[in-house]
Amino acid sequence: MNQEVTDFIEALEPWQGALSANLRDVVIEAIPDVQERMQYKKPHFLKNGKYAAVISTSKDEVSFTIFNATELNLPEDMFNGPVERKTFKLRKGDTFDGSQLVSWVRTASGSLA
Repeated sequence: MNQEVTDFIEALEPWQGALSANLRDVVIEAIPDVQERMQYKKPHFLKNGKYAAVISTSKDEVSFTIFNATELNLPEDMFNGPVERKTFKLRKGDTFDGSQLVSWVRTASGSLA
């Protein structure tokens, strides 16, 4: 785990930090050999040097983007963005299905060689 990513998450508002930590856990479960780095002031997650996911925060949201999402069948009411990368946004009090998200991230990153 990258200390810069840990420091970023720990410096967030508590609700944002909790969501971001849970999203990070999803990525680590989906991609056991994930590489983490801070880029553009956001935690980025890479597999074999290629983008797999990113966490982004704003004042009232935590966004999670899955890259290489072309083959995923995602709920349109939950995700937006171009076909190759899909993003969903969480607000204070929101939850997500971690198991389903692990599956999507695992599938999307599966072809990143």
